[in-house]
Amino acid sequence: MKLMNINLEKLIPESLDSVSPMERRSFLKMGLVITGVFAGGRIFSVVSNVNEAFASSTDFVEKYPYSPHYSMVIRQGLCIDCEQCLQACKETNSVPDYGYRTRILTKTVSDAIGRQREFIPILCNHCNDAPCTRACPTKATYKNEVNGVVMMNSKKCIGCKMCILACPYEARYYNAERRAIDKCNFCYDTRISKGEKLTACSYVCPTGARIFGDISDPENVVYSMVHQIEKQVWVLRPESGTKPNVFYMKATRSSPWDLRKQAGAR
Repeated sequence: MKLMNINLEKLIPESLDSVSPMERRSFLKMGLVITGVFAGGRIFSVVSNVNEAFASSTDFVEKYPYSPHYSMVIRQGLCIDCEQCLQACKETNSVPDYGYRTRILTKTVSDAIGRQREFIPILCNHCNDAPCTRACPTKATYKNEVNGVVMMNSKKCIGCKMCILACPYEARYYNAERRAIDKCNFCYDTRISKGEKLTACSYVCPTGARIFGDISDPENVVYSMVHQIEKQVWVLRPESGTKPNVFYMKATRSSPWDLRKQAGAR
């Protein structure tokens, strides 16, 4: 399956001065603080401020009372572009060869010391404030009221592609066979709703680059990853104000989180 690579080098870098007070407040409500700029791209890094911000502000919990609140952490440094996740997603969710529910971008830094190329998995971010749901004229795309997953009702979809235009993550495509827009739904209908603990992509990932879990549960590994302060955690395109539920971090094989907790859920 041929996938389009997006050249992150062409993206215009931004400084922290461009982050509006409203965006800063949004991150504080999520227990996150903007700390820096991810080298070479429009990706701000954020770290946990859970003890001060999250505990002192209930806006996030009250406005988005999902339980479980499904999220994913991408340990970017561990992705080796083996594409096992792509194949598993395709087989599990009947994705056609021309379509995708997840992709892997390639970032090359030719003047970097040592490793000069890294791979960045991307997928639907299952945003708390999802612009696709507002853009859809038929309400074919909607948020699951229990767990917050952004879902698609193919029977309601008229293929107008308004949700594709609204999505800042380019996470949707038109499925000609279904005559409807398709996207990642965290394998909710094919795995999670049937009792499986992991999405297909996180289940097959040989390096543990993709970690799926419940960010509302303090005992869950995803919660632990997002709310620690030892390693930077960031989200893609936070300037969009979508409050995504897919987080990124520069993990390595020496990171404190290994596959043991995730393996126990298989």
